[in-house]
Formats: sequence, structure tokens, C-alpha cells
Amino acid sequence: MSHTSDYVIAIDLGSSGPKVSLVSDQGQPVASTSRRIATINTPDGGGEQDPEDWWRSVRDCVRELVASAGIPRERIVAISCATQWSVTVPVDRNGRHLMNAIHWSDSRGGPYSRAITDGWIKVAGYGLTRMLRWVKITGGVPAHSGADALSHMLYIKHARPDVYRETAALLEPMDYINLRLTGRTAATYATVFPYLLTDNRDSSHIAYDDGLIRWAGLDRSKLPDLVPQGTVLGTILPAIAADWDLAPGTQVIAGTPDSQAAALGSGAVRDYEGHICLGTTAWLSCHVPFKRTNILNYLATMPSALLGRNMVMAEQGAAGKCLQTFVERWLCAQDELSDAGSPADVYERIERLVSRVPAGSDGLLFLPWLNGAGPPSGESEIRGGFLNQSLSTGRAEAARAVMEGVAMNLGWLRVAVERFIRRPFDGLNFIGGGARSDTWSQIMADVVNCPIRRMAEPEMAISRGAAMVAWRALGRTSGDDLGQLARVERVFHPDPANARVYQALFAEWLSSYKANRGMFRRLNRRQTARSSR
Repeated sequence: MSHTSDYVIAIDLGSSGPKVSLVSDQGQPVASTSRRIATINTPDGGGEQDPEDWWRSVRDCVRELVASAGIPRERIVAISCATQWSVTVPVDRNGRHLMNAIHWSDSRGGPYSRAITDGWIKVAGYGLTRMLRWVKITGGVPAHSGADALSHMLYIKHARPDVYRETAALLEPMDYINLRLTGRTAATYATVFPYLLTDNRDSSHIAYDDGLIRWAGLDRSKLPDLVPQGTVLGTILPAIAADWDLAPGTQVIAGTPDSQAAALGSGAVRDYEGHICLGTTAWLSCHVPFKRTNILNYLATMPSALLGRNMVMAEQGAAGKCLQTFVERWLCAQDELSDAGSPADVYERIERLVSRVPAGSDGLLFLPWLNGAGPPSGESEIRGGFLNQSLSTGRAEAARAVMEGVAMNLGWLRVAVERFIRRPFDGLNFIGGGARSDTWSQIMADVVNCPIRRMAEPEMAISRGAAMVAWRALGRTSGDDLGQLARVERVFHPDPANARVYQALFAEWLSSYKANRGMFRRLNRRQTARSSR
């Protein structure tokens, strides 16, 4: 390993835990380590994570990485975070968290969001006047499902008034980690987007909107001050530098949420260049030269990692999580019926298993909405499962159907996003852990029906993007150069025969969603009502 390069510590804190990497000034990850953290699900629709778990696992990763990499500490010049978002942690005036962080999967704030967006004339369940104002100012509207930071903050205020009274700042995970690193409380234009309380009409100059804050009934004093993404927040605190064996002058960069970092790390940096990320969740995204909202398809632009730029983000929710759930809870469940558990190479075995199954999985359909549907339907009460199972259906067909169902949802998103940006994609860059699978990559090309460009080290794209934000903040590269720091490893072209199979199957998949949506609403509304008692 050359000691002539400088390096950034890139902290990719996702839902399942942090991945911490050393990334060179050429955009190459040279070492990486990770930890797992738990999400606590509660019967009333809650999802929580312990912020101390974030900090402890990040610290352990950094210490392990610095000790094993053999890089002189003066060559590690900065730390940059890219984290999950729409996750809210309240901290007191000393920077200590006051309760578990409310996860993006938490739905308990939904009733409070519905209350602040009510009105006499309703459109899609929203009061027309308030909906139009929110869309005009922010580009979005509070989620009636509760799956945004504003809903989380309203839940804290109304359901946990003791915590709200002691709160000095309501922070996203990235801004919480940066507070622990520097002692400075701040949020970026990008991390604050899910608060839905900022005027985003000029993405170069974003500020809180006092009228929206009044409508929400929140205190401006509890919202962090804003800085542009890519701001150098300062140097790492001396005690942290000593504990982590880093140079005292190591810079801490105000980074960006993981989706914005992924857009950079995917290499799709120019306007209208699209990428798909397939990890625990999945999304389809691209940079665009405009601000726009389509409330009916739940699509909107938001500030990107590049100051003054916007991006459209279409996230489907559970994706790789669907396959993980199938493996851990059905295929390799460890309970009173089985003590086998999951072998270490379970996903390599699944890859071999599904590669032998023809396209279409013998007509088996999988609906991937295990935690509700995102764009373009946005229905939180929709759920998933298998359809058209026969006596001959086996685990190989089921595993492949899961992959196909996730790909079909992304194909549905492709159509919606192309309409939104008013032009087609000529191909899509592919990143995330799911992209490591040759079978899933080919399924994606066949279902989405366009070339899929798998990027080198696809699971490192978020880390690469976090480092790119740092190198740009430190003046080591420009926005025009960023796309050159990611390279294509392999292109998967649609197989015409498979594409025809999936075209017919997709029509049935989509009609099954439409046919069953009423049933899902009835079942899950009753379940929600029982859970809230």
C-alpha cells in the first residue's frame, strides 16, 4: 500500500450497522470493516435504534481499521459520514441522546402528521391549502405513514413531552456522529430535507421556513443550525483523536445522507444519469437541473450532495431485506423446528441455486412490500408475499421469485421516474450489495429492460461517495471530476427472450397489486388498530 496518498475515513452508517472504510484521494477504498446493530421493533409500529450502538460500533471500526491498515496517521486527513436518514435522535444541551433514535421504519408519528396537514378540501388525504404550501416550499409533504423526520419529531413532542422539554436539538444520525466528533451541532441542507421545514426552492441557499414550523407546532430553537453540505465542521476533538489514534488536526466534513453519497459513488454524476442501489432497501435516482414534485406518484427532488444541485429519489423500501428475511426466517430459521441456522456462505449457495431456475420462476410471483409500498404508489398498508405457488414450487423458485419481485418494483419505478424527468434512461449504473450477484444483475437487466452497468466494488459506492464529498470540500477535486473516480466493472444487457417473459409477468405482478390492495388495507388497518390499543 502506497504511503504517498492521503486518505479519508468514510463512515457509511446504514440500517444494519456501520461500514467504515479508508478511501484514497484517487477514490479507491483500500480497507474496510463493519459491525452489526439491532433495530428494536415495538408492537405499536415503532422502530428504534440505540445511538450509543452507532457510536460504539463506529469507534470500534475506526480503531480496528487504523490499527490494521498500516497507514501513517498524518496521511488520514479527514472523516466524512454518509448515513441512513429520516432517523431522529433528540439530544440535550450536553449532546447526550435522550432516548433511542426513531428509525425510518417507525410509523407512530403518522396520526400527528395527518393532523397538521388536514383541511376542509382534501386531495389524496391532505388539506389542499397546506399540501400546496408544503410542496411549493419544500418539494414534499409530511408522510401520513409517519416515515419521515417531521413525523418522528411530532411523535416526540406529543407522546414523549418529557423528552421534548429536555431536547436541545433534533438530529439525523450523520449530524449526531459529527456532534460527537467535533462538539458542534449542525445539519446540512441535505440531511435536513426529511424535516420538511426548509425552503428548498434555491438549493444553494436553504433556510428554515417559519410558517411551516408554526404549522407543525415545533420550536425553532430545537432545530439545528444549517450549513452547506461539504462544509468543514472543524477538527476532531482531542480526546477522540487520542482514543482513535488519529492526528489531532484530522478534519471532520459535514457529509451527506447515504442516498446522496451513493449518487456520487455510483459514477452517475451528470444530470439525467441514473443509478440503482440495491441493499437493505433499494432506490432509483438521478441528478436533475430542476425542482419538481409529483404528489400522486410520491416523487420529488431534493438537495444532492453537490451544493446547488438537485436529485430525484425513488425509494422502494425493503429490497435486499426481502431476501434476507426469506433466508433467515423461512429457509434457515433457527427455532424449535430446526437448529441449523444460516451457513456462512448461504448467499453464495442461493446464487448457485437460483441460477439454475429459468426466468419467471415457474410463474411464482413475489410482492416485495414487506414494510409498505413506496413510490409510485406510496401505500403504507400494502404488504407482500408469494402468489401462484404450486405443489412443485421449491426453495429455488421461491428465492428467484424474491429477486424478480424486487427487480419488478424497480422496473415500475423506472417507468415513473422517466415520466417525472421526461426522458428515458439509456442504461443504469448498479451499486449496493445486491449488485455483487451476477444472477440478480442479469434479472435486473431483463426486468428493467435496459443495460445495467455494475460498478466496481458496488457495495463500496456509499463509502466512495462520502469520501468524494470530503475530497471536494478539501479542494482536492471538482464536481466535474467526480464521475471519473468510479468505474464500470461489467455491463449486463437484457436477454430478449427473458425480457419477453418478464414483460408478461410484470403485467400480472402489477394487476395482483391492484387486485389485492383493498384486502391489504383492511387487514393491516385492523392490525394497526389492535396494536395501538
